[in-house]
Amino acid sequence: MQVDIICTAEGSKRQPNLIPDAEPWASLLAAMALNNDAHQAEDGSFFGDPTEVALKRAAAEQGINLRELTDRVPRLAEFAFDSVRKRMTTIHPAETGWIAYVKGAPEAVIDGCTGVVSANGHQPIDKAKWLADAERMAGDGLRVLAIAERRLDAMPESAEPGEVEQALSLLGLVGLVDPPRPEAVDAVRSCQTAGITAVMVTGDHPATARAIALRLGMLEGGGSVVSGVELGAMSDHDLADQITSIRVYARVDPAQKIRVVEALQARGEFVAMTGDGVNDAPALKRADIGVAMGKAGTDVAREAASLVLLDDNFATIIAAVREGRRIYDNIRKVIKFIMTGNSAEIWTIFLAPFLGLPIPLLPIHILWINLVTDGLPALAMATEPEERGLMHRPPRPPGESVFAGGMWQHMVWVGLLIGGISLLTQAYAIGIGSPRSQTMVLTVLTVAQLVHVLAIRSDRVSLFRLGLFSNIPLLGAVVLTFVLQMAVIYVPALNPILNTDPLAASELLFCIGISLIVFIAVEAEKWLVRSGRLRRA
Repeated sequence: MQVDIICTAEGSKRQPNLIPDAEPWASLLAAMALNNDAHQAEDGSFFGDPTEVALKRAAAEQGINLRELTDRVPRLAEFAFDSVRKRMTTIHPAETGWIAYVKGAPEAVIDGCTGVVSANGHQPIDKAKWLADAERMAGDGLRVLAIAERRLDAMPESAEPGEVEQALSLLGLVGLVDPPRPEAVDAVRSCQTAGITAVMVTGDHPATARAIALRLGMLEGGGSVVSGVELGAMSDHDLADQITSIRVYARVDPAQKIRVVEALQARGEFVAMTGDGVNDAPALKRADIGVAMGKAGTDVAREAASLVLLDDNFATIIAAVREGRRIYDNIRKVIKFIMTGNSAEIWTIFLAPFLGLPIPLLPIHILWINLVTDGLPALAMATEPEERGLMHRPPRPPGESVFAGGMWQHMVWVGLLIGGISLLTQAYAIGIGSPRSQTMVLTVLTVAQLVHVLAIRSDRVSLFRLGLFSNIPLLGAVVLTFVLQMAVIYVPALNPILNTDPLAASELLFCIGISLIVFIAVEAEKWLVRSGRLRRA
């Protein structure tokens, strides 16, 4: 943020680097530096609220010795900014008596002015002209502040700011440009494609808020701008009717911020609120997710928030949404893989006696499958990259089950399929007189789960389009698991430990071939989904 325009009593000037010699200019710079809570470090850098940092830096760049000025003109009293007054006042010693500097929203400060400080002394103020200048500057996307002073013969006796913030003399208007970061435009666009509605709730002038919203693309599609005064005049019913079309709320107070949050929640929306000031804390607490700024945010805002954004960058929130969706997708895939495999084992063991078959697996076999076949691929599945179109789908309902979207149906039918081909393998082995039926069932269960984990890397996209090498950790886990399975079959030292027997080549090829049925079936399911013939529940 930087000072872009300074309007002195002589009129609006777009040449902030040209310093007039007039007294009003010096008074304006002094007010910018003294009515200010930003600080300058020993290395010359500034820290504090971005707006106040910009003002103090601008004063320093125009030749003000900040340390010397602060030492010579210390702050004796202060009326802090609040959202009702929209002003901040500080009182300092002057050559004769005291001087109060007032800084705040133009409409609030100018309303209390009776004159303007000019090179020719105190002049009557044309409030309409100055408010029009402020409106024009705000329309250019500038954050506009009015700065005024008042000479005092004695320190105010009461602690009420109203005693001081009247009969003011306007020093000028200060415009600050706060251009959106380049990544913010893309972040807002990502919100729109992801089904997330970005709404601006700000204390800035409506014209400033509108200009910024236009730069960000928030008003595309006919979104409207509502001021705090207009919002206050709306009934709850009117707000409920219009809230879906309002994209900007300007000059709002803390209570109105809460009202906006509650109105959105009443419509069933899941609301995330960002903020950095003390006035934002109630709304941050009321929102479903409060996000405070870690750098510029106050301690109160950070305490009230659910999350603290360390880099104060809105684009980071969108990156977090993207990563959150990827993680949630991968959690569902891991659950789908493990539950399907476990159900297949249950079906195999449960149905075998009813089909007149002997016990297909021993306890050691089940332990082996759960340890190796389930464990390694499931861990590697967590590294699965995000799916195509991740940020082009609407948010899931907050109350939606993790098994929604056809997931539980998939686990049932694929579990039955794997169990069925396992029992078919056992029956085939018994039919050909092979004494290695348990080893063949163990192999089918293992290989079927390995091809299954490859097939469910995406709910819609074919593995052939994804590519085997797009998730190297998972491919490595699948290969390692297959090698371990071959080891327990063909390494003589492992045969007695897991009660396995070496398979003939024909038997191994049969096990691999019949296991591929699972891969073909899941790919067929995804094809039906892509073609619209199968809809997810």
